[in-house]
Amino acid sequence: MKKWIKNVTVGLVIPSLLLLAGCAGANGGQKNSAPAPSQPASTSTSPTPTSNGIKERTLKAGIGLNEDHPEALGLKKFVELVDKSSGGKIKVQPFFAATLGDDLKMTQALQGGTQEITIPSTSPLVGMIKEYGIFDFPFVFNNEKEADAVLDGPLGQKLLDKLPAQKLVGLAYWENGFRNLTNSKHAVAKAEDFQGLKIRTMQNKVHLEAFKALGANPTPMAFSEVFTALESKTVDGQENPLATIQSSKFNEVQKYLSLTKHVYTPFVFLMSKKYWDQLSPEEQKIMKEAAVEAGKYQRELIRDVNKKAVETLKASGMNVNEVTPEDAAKMQKIIKPVTDKFAKEFGEDLVKEMYDEVEKLRKK
Repeated sequence: MKKWIKNVTVGLVIPSLLLLAGCAGANGGQKNSAPAPSQPASTSTSPTPTSNGIKERTLKAGIGLNEDHPEALGLKKFVELVDKSSGGKIKVQPFFAATLGDDLKMTQALQGGTQEITIPSTSPLVGMIKEYGIFDFPFVFNNEKEADAVLDGPLGQKLLDKLPAQKLVGLAYWENGFRNLTNSKHAVAKAEDFQGLKIRTMQNKVHLEAFKALGANPTPMAFSEVFTALESKTVDGQENPLATIQSSKFNEVQKYLSLTKHVYTPFVFLMSKKYWDQLSPEEQKIMKEAAVEAGKYQRELIRDVNKKAVETLKASGMNVNEVTPEDAAKMQKIIKPVTDKFAKEFGEDLVKEMYDEVEKLRKK
C-alpha cells in the first residue's frame, strides 16, 4: 500500500525518499496500481538561502509508469544529478505508477503550482498546445535517430517555447518510443486485421480518427485502468511502446503482439513555471542540465530494454509478428486523409517543416 508523507521537514527528506522508493517498488505491475489519490498539497520546503545562489529545496516529481520502467530509472538519475550538482541542497522526491494522478492531472498540478515536475507523453499536451499534435501523426519516423534530430533541433525547441504561456517550462525531450499493438483476438499484420478490434487509446483526436479509419473501435481510457480492462475483456487490445507493455505486464492478459511501430511518442520533461520562476539562474542551470543528461541516459536505457523486450515477451507466451514495410505503407495511405485534416488544424507550415527535416535526414 502506498503511504503518504506530508509536511516533511528538511531533516526528514532523505528518509522520506527511501520510504517512498520502497513503497513504489511494492506496486509491481500496472495491474496492482491503486487508484490515484487526490493531489496532495505541495511538499516543497521553504527555501533556505545559501551563499552560492542555491537554496535548500524539496520538489515533487511524478510519472504515470511503474518504478521499473526506463522512464522511472531516468527520473532516479535526474534525482541523483540534481542532488550532486546542488551539493545536496536540492532534493527531488520521485512518485511512480500514477501515485499523483495521470499525466493530465499531474500537468494541471504543475500549472497550479502544487507539483513541481512531471514527464508526460506529448499527447496529453495537445489540448493545451495544439501544435504538439504533429507528434501523434502515424508513420512519421523510421527510427529513433530521426526522432532525436527533430525533437532536439529547432522544431522541438519551437514547441518547448510555447509551454510558458501555459504555465509550464519544458527542459528536454525523453523517449516513450514507437507504439505497437497488442490484443487478445488475432495477429495484426495487414490493415484489414484492425477491423472490429476494440482498442484502448489515449484521449487523442489523431489516434482516435486514425484507428477508426483502419476499421477499429478506439476506446479512450486512463492508463491506470488499462490492465483491468484487458483482463475483463472490456477492450480487446491496446497500443504502447515495448518497454511499457513489458513493465505493465500486459503479456499476462494479451496473446498477440504486433510490431506495428505506427507512432513514435516522446516524453517531455516539464516543470511548473510558477516554481521555475522562483529559482535562481544557477538553480535553473542545474535543473536544465540534469534533465538533458538524464534524458540521454533514459533514451539509451529504453532502447536497450526494447531490444530485449521482444524475446522476453515471446518467452512469456506472446505470439509476436512484424508488419512489412509494404503493409505499413498501405496503413499510412488509409490514414492519410486523417493526417491531412489535422495538418490544417495544427499548422501546415509546421507539419511541412517536420517532414522536410525527416527527408533531409534520410538523404544524408
